[in-house]
Amino acid sequence: MEANMNLSFSQILELVRNLPCEQKIKISQELEKETIGSKLTELLTAFRTDKLSMNEITSEVEQVRQDLHERTAN
Repeated sequence: MEANMNLSFSQILELVRNLPCEQKIKISQELEKETIGSKLTELLTAFRTDKLSMNEITSEVEQVRQDLHERTAN
């Protein structure tokens, strides 16, 4: 059996406030998962580019590694 309700934000907030602490934690964890997923997608989309080849990326990584190695060797 399925039921649909239209609840305002304040009504939902009141329901959540009345939950036991353990259930509030579960809701918080689920919301965090959802938020992290959407933020990660936004971040990946913002940095996506076709302007760099894998060879260019690899070359840059190797140069940074070499610079770090030289710094730690001195």
